[in-house]
Amino acid sequence: MLLEEVQVPINNEIDVVAARQQGRQLGLKLGFSGSELTLIATAISEIARNIVSYAGRGVMTISIVDVMNRPGIQIIAQDEGPGIQDLSLALQDGYSTSKSLGLGLPGTRRLMDEFEIESEEGKGTTIRMIKWTRRK
Repeated sequence: MLLEEVQVPINNEIDVVAARQQGRQLGLKLGFSGSELTLIATAISEIARNIVSYAGRGVMTISIVDVMNRPGIQIIAQDEGPGIQDLSLALQDGYSTSKSLGLGLPGTRRLMDEFEIESEEGKGTTIRMIKWTRRK
C-alpha cells in the first residue's frame, strides 16, 4: 500500500541533491536510523547521477509503502535514455563505463533490501529499490 509519495525530476546535479533530501525526509518519517538514512541517500545519489550522466533526464518517485504491515521507503527511478547495453555486465562489481569510483549498480543493490532493474536499448531504464524498516 502506498502511503506517501513525492516525484523529483532529475535533470542536473541540483536535482540529485533534491532527491537525496526528499529520501531523507521520508526516511525520517519512518524512523530510519542516521546510518540507514545515509544508505538510502547514497543509493538515491548513485542512481540519480546515473540518470544525469547517461540519460540526461528522468524522474525519481520516492514513496513510503507498507506491505503486510511492514513499512519501507521505495525509490523508482525512470529515464528514457539509451538503456543499458549489457545489463549483466553493468551489475558486476568493478564495472564502470565512466571510469569513476562510484558504487555503481552492484553497490547500490547491496545498500538496499530490494533492487530490480529493467533496461531496454533505445527505450530507457527503470530501477525499483526498497529499504524496509527493521520493525514489523
